Amino acid sequence: MQLAFCLYKYFPYGGLQRDFLRIAKVCQKRGHAIRVYALEWEGEVPEGFELVMVPVSGASNIKRYKRFTDWVTTDLHRRPADRVIGFNKMPGLDVYYAADPCFEEKSRTLRKPWYRLSARYRHFSAYEGAVFGPNGKTRIMSISPVQRDLFIKYYGTPKARFHDMPPGIAPDRRAPDNAAEIRLALRQEFGVGEDDFLLVQIGSDFPRKGLDRSVQALAALPPELRAATRLIALGADDARPFLSQADRLGIAGQVVVPGPRDDVPRFLLGADILMHPARHENTGTVLLEAVAAGLPVLASAACGYAHHILSARAGRIVPEPFSQPDLDRALADMLGHRAELDGMRRNALAYAGSTDLYSLPDRAADIILTPDSEAVTALP
Repeated sequence: MQLAFCLYKYFPYGGLQRDFLRIAKVCQKRGHAIRVYALEWEGEVPEGFELVMVPVSGASNIKRYKRFTDWVTTDLHRRPADRVIGFNKMPGLDVYYAADPCFEEKSRTLRKPWYRLSARYRHFSAYEGAVFGPNGKTRIMSISPVQRDLFIKYYGTPKARFHDMPPGIAPDRRAPDNAAEIRLALRQEFGVGEDDFLLVQIGSDFPRKGLDRSVQALAALPPELRAATRLIALGADDARPFLSQADRLGIAGQVVVPGPRDDVPRFLLGADILMHPARHENTGTVLLEAVAAGLPVLASAACGYAHHILSARAGRIVPEPFSQPDLDRALADMLGHRAELDGMRRNALAYAGSTDLYSLPDRAADIILTPDSEAVTALP
């Protein structure tokens, strides 16, 4: 079959983008042709993919997205596809990968009432409604039960259209046989001593991921622990506000932001705790990547995958509504009890070895290729 994947932006370090790529590659491996429509693309194009850079622009994202839809509509009429798969919400999809949280819920709980009079609200509400409306036919790959229930609440989407997905952790996140060697080399590279502590935070969009909260928690440690602890944050974002925060708090030399990296597994093996006190996070794939690597996790309950950390007994979850003192205490307690931290590491590895954290790409390909969505809906 000819498959058409739609996403606004691809870059190698985004969770949604990594999921898209792995799903598309599984479909390709099963013998199907891959066409990708995108506004922006960073990085290499996989062999055999037909990348279509949609040549539209606009003064705002709303205009760009509307013109993207119109342009893809025309191209699909000219060159039909057997399935249209979206990784961003837009009209006319056969299958949608629900990586983003419910826009309507955020609009009603995090915004003032007048926001719903704005052009931005009208656009994104309409695009979300086109996917989840009760009379639609889009099949939805759901990766968060919490978000699934919110979509049903606001749109009355029939439950039969949702397909709950297992996690999809890449196999290279699992701890290899030489994990101890990799850990030592990473710590030596960044000047972290054997008895020191290394915190790592991974993911772009530093404000949403709560990097400021992690910096504050490091600064709040008891003096002896604080002096022995470093924080490395990986991601494609502006580091300056957080480095300035660290400087104001007197820990400038202990916070490093090297930007996006291709060797994330090394950091998962080399660190002592993954910090992920996100403000909102549909799933938080990196939490399970840490579990697979045997890395204890300290995260907020806003993360959709937080329940895995509790089930695995592989870390601490700070409850919502979030409290900075709760995070500060949890970090100090984890670092202050090495034996407990070692136990969390063992628990994480055991959970990763006994729980399906890996099959999302294959399950997604099954849904995309199923005969249930034979009818192709062109983007209107």
